[in-house]
Amino acid sequence: MISFLSGTVHRIAADHLVVLTYGVGRKVHVTPDTLTGTRHGAEIELVTSLVVREDSMTLYGFGTEDENHTFEVLLSISGIGPRLAMAILSVMGPDELAAAITNQDANALTRVPGIGKKGASRIILELENKLPKLTAAAPGPALSFGGGNQQVVDALVGLGWKEAQAEDVVAEVVKETGADAGTSVVLKAALKVLGAKR
Repeated sequence: MISFLSGTVHRIAADHLVVLTYGVGRKVHVTPDTLTGTRHGAEIELVTSLVVREDSMTLYGFGTEDENHTFEVLLSISGIGPRLAMAILSVMGPDELAAAITNQDANALTRVPGIGKKGASRIILELENKLPKLTAAAPGPALSFGGGNQQVVDALVGLGWKEAQAEDVVAEVVKETGADAGTSVVLKAALKVLGAKR
């Protein structure tokens, strides 16, 4: 099983990186935070989980052990697959998730696309005894367009898109998701739109 990956960023896509290791490019699905924290040609180290299915083997990479541990714990819950687990980690980090579990805050989890009130309550119930090592932290406020979404624009420019194009896409995404959407949600949606246009 591949549990750690170190190499050079060969390609950056909407939801994954291709990491070059010893002449072999490995596709690794990562969170938006990891995407924005790297550049083409940069050296990167990722803690990874290999998810094996009957018809596929998919590698997921994380910047920290906590993220990787949380991902694997989420997969142990019935009804949560890799995509939903990654969506949860894209909207809230391990500490914010731990805070939601500790505070029984189902509303925090419903910010994740695909999770309703009933599903959020079930996740909270199942995670209560599965994330004992994570320290709860108060979730940060959603950033305004002038703050967090400007960071998204800057991140997209850093990833190679033109500023005007990045601003247009972010404005479009904010209009669809609402001004209260978190930075990670906006970034992930923007990357999907831009990735489709390439």
